[in-house]
Amino acid sequence: MGRRIAMYFAWDRIAETTAPLGELDNRFPALFEVRRLFWPAYETLAHADGGQGIDGFLEAIFLQNFARFGEQVAALTGQPLRQIQRRTAEGETPLGAGLLEEIDTLIIIGFDSQRTAQAAAAAEISAVRAFLARRDTTLFVCPHHDIGDTEGLAPDAARARQVAEFHHHGDIALPGQQRFGGFALSLMAGLGAPIRNRFGLRPARANDGDPAPFNQVAEDRFGILAGVPHLNLHPHLPHYERVGAGADALEVLARQTVQPEAPAHPVVAPGGAFAAILQARPEAGLGRLVVCDATLWSGTAGGLRGLQLLWKNVMGA
Repeated sequence: MGRRIAMYFAWDRIAETTAPLGELDNRFPALFEVRRLFWPAYETLAHADGGQGIDGFLEAIFLQNFARFGEQVAALTGQPLRQIQRRTAEGETPLGAGLLEEIDTLIIIGFDSQRTAQAAAAAEISAVRAFLARRDTTLFVCPHHDIGDTEGLAPDAARARQVAEFHHHGDIALPGQQRFGGFALSLMAGLGAPIRNRFGLRPARANDGDPAPFNQVAEDRFGILAGVPHLNLHPHLPHYERVGAGADALEVLARQTVQPEAPAHPVVAPGGAFAAILQARPEAGLGRLVVCDATLWSGTAGGLRGLQLLWKNVMGA
């Protein structure tokens, strides 16, 4: 049998799905909102089993984004992708030693809204350290974007910043502020490799419509990029900033260019590059640890040919 691969959604699903619809910021859209914004593209979901609220969106659209990855896992490893949610109506599933003993490759999906205050407990950090110390295990920590961060800005400057970011990423389903990944950030800090997931940047597109090639800037010591021509075109990808000790523990593996023709971003210059993938340095004692965006496991945002090659590498890693 092949590698045992698990995807861990580090969210409190109850808190996500019960967010007040009257508050636009820092929540997922409801299914009826997506249907209205993009009519008639999603009219087949008018009577989706999950309902027309936020839970309906998560079931009918969001979680389906990872279906192709799951299909490839099953085809290449001979066993299904295990999907685990941190907190649901059925209870909580922390990252404990018993759970991690059943996994070889763990992918932490950081789509938890920061307003829900998800954080890794000390016991979870210890269990993840033990996981990384095992031979041939691999950990991908994947916090998504942080759009509309206005900390330290005056109200007028804050609104101008959010408007500029909104126009840059170009996704009308997103509000002015949508900050994700608190659990992943707390885990990385606990491991002694703190990072920040900054912005939501639009990656460059090549003339043939594929994503522009990434720039590999370090040795691909875990072999995840072998033969991979490009990443994906999700319109709001994070820049991973290494903070404090994170600069010593982690190195940039790949940088991605920002789409030059995109509306100006308030921080990143047109045609600039951002850190798209980080990996642990050999001397950090963190084993096979990679930081990348959660949408690299999604088959719906373009670049599928490159992503499927990356997935194949991961399944053999």
